[in-house]
Amino acid sequence: MRVIAIVLIVLGILALGYQGFSYITHEPVIDAGPVQVTAERERYVWVPPVVGIAAIVAGALILGMSGRRSDIV
Repeated sequence: MRVIAIVLIVLGILALGYQGFSYITHEPVIDAGPVQVTAERERYVWVPPVVGIAAIVAGALILGMSGRRSDIV
């Protein structure tokens, strides 16, 4: 569980730092038989800051709870 908590905290920090990511798609513009013209389009995915904060809080809670052990006999 600690690994999941650390991954959540790191992803939350990255989400707050970058606030999104972009990627490129190749979309066909003209498709006329053997001739095909494509266009590169850059898309941007915005990640709200609330998602980053929630990931950090969830990771911290999981990390805090994983340290507790109950010794019930």
